[in-house]
Amino acid sequence: MKRLIDILVVIALAPVWLPVLALSAICVLVAMGRPIFFRQVRVGRGGKPFTIFKLRTMRIGDGSDAERITPFGAFLRKTSLDELPQLFNVLRGDMSLVGPRPLPTAYLPLYSKEQARRHELRPGITGWAQVNGRNGISWKRRFELDVWYVDHRSLLLDARIALMTVAAVFTGRGVSAEGEATVRPFTGEEES
Repeated sequence: MKRLIDILVVIALAPVWLPVLALSAICVLVAMGRPIFFRQVRVGRGGKPFTIFKLRTMRIGDGSDAERITPFGAFLRKTSLDELPQLFNVLRGDMSLVGPRPLPTAYLPLYSKEQARRHELRPGITGWAQVNGRNGISWKRRFELDVWYVDHRSLLLDARIALMTVAAVFTGRGVSAEGEATVRPFTGEEES
C-alpha cells in the first residue's frame, strides 16, 4: 500500500515539482555549469546499494564542503530543492517518500546491529530523524529516531512526517551540523 501511495503522490504532484526541478536545474547550470546532478551510491532496503540523485550544490574540486558550497547551493540545501531529483528514485523503487535517509555505503561496516535495522525499510526523502533535527542532531540520536520509525511506521505517521517536513523546510532548521557546512561524517563511535 505504501509503495502505491508513493507512486500516486509523486505522479499527482508532478505538475508542481517537475517545473520547479527544471528551473532549479537551469539555475545550477548557469551558476555552476555541468554536471547539474550529483550522483552517489547509497544504501537502500536490505543493505542493497543504489544511485541517489540530487541537484549539485558544490563546486567541483578539492577543498572542504564549506569552501566548495556555492551561495545558490546553500539556498538549494536550505530549501531542500536539491532533493527533488530523488522523486525519480521513488518512482524507480529505490526510495520511499518517508523513511530513514539513505547514507553512503562507507558507513555500512560502522553500524551497530541495532543501527543497521534502519535498512529494514526503503530509505526516504524525508523521515522521522529529519523532522526531529535533521543534520543538527548527533548520529546516535539520528539512528535512534530511524529505528523508532522502523518499529512504529504507519501511514498516519508518514502523513504526520510529511506535514512536519513542510514546516521544517520553511524554517530551514537543521540543514547543517553545528560548525559544519553540511554534516559531520559518521565514524561509528558513540556520540551523546
